[in-house]
Amino acid sequence: MFVPIGEKPEKPFTILLSDDDPGVRRSLQLMLCACGYTVRSYTSGSALLADPQAMCADCLVIDYHMPDIDGLAVLKSLRVKGWPGKAIMVSAYCGPTLEKRAREAGFDEIFEKPSASRALKDAIARFAKCAF
Repeated sequence: MFVPIGEKPEKPFTILLSDDDPGVRRSLQLMLCACGYTVRSYTSGSALLADPQAMCADCLVIDYHMPDIDGLAVLKSLRVKGWPGKAIMVSAYCGPTLEKRAREAGFDEIFEKPSASRALKDAIARFAKCAF
């Protein structure tokens, strides 16, 4: 989020981040915080869905394959509740079938782990720019 000097954004761009791998989750959280975003980090999809503040977020970054509930189901649950934000899936299991399912579920971007950092930052910057 880029704001001219002396001006404050009306509302910080907030990202929901969920990945069951603590190392991946922490590194993405640090990277996104360093870019100036507010990041709410969750160890599971269930924890994310249990947080009432999740509905106020602007963007979702979520792993596909998690032990409790997969990323597709998390996005579906958020959409049923009326969440309008942008959604990004990151997965080590990318392929044409998963990409098709993710697009059908409403994901705006799908990135393959572990090399998605730059593309992820670029996509979120586009989303944040459109939000203001």
